[in-house]
Amino acid sequence: MKLLFDQNISHRILNFLVEEYSSSSTVKQENLMNASDKEIWEYAKGNSYTIITQDADFNDLNSFYGFPPKIIWLRAGNLTTQAIARLLNDYQKEVKEFIENGKQGCLEILELKR
Repeated sequence: MKLLFDQNISHRILNFLVEEYSSSSTVKQENLMNASDKEIWEYAKGNSYTIITQDADFNDLNSFYGFPPKIIWLRAGNLTTQAIARLLNDYQKEVKEFIENGKQGCLEILELKR
């Protein structure tokens, strides 16, 4: 699965992801750190990435322009990089199903505090 991690998620996350996410990248690796959300959205669209983010901005773009790119919106509060990776690793089946589904543009992963 080809994920593009927004700048609000550390580029170090790639070190903690399972093999299924090995085609993933970060905005830092793609030299998009100072790019606008729209530029990142266009880059993801043009390069077949699914954007992983912790804010609503990309979902807003998705609502306005449609998809692709697809958006995975992590709604779990302030988590460490390792905790975000664990969350994505735990949800890899759902992420794969979402990416393969042509009718959905945004997957929200909501992790409630226990």
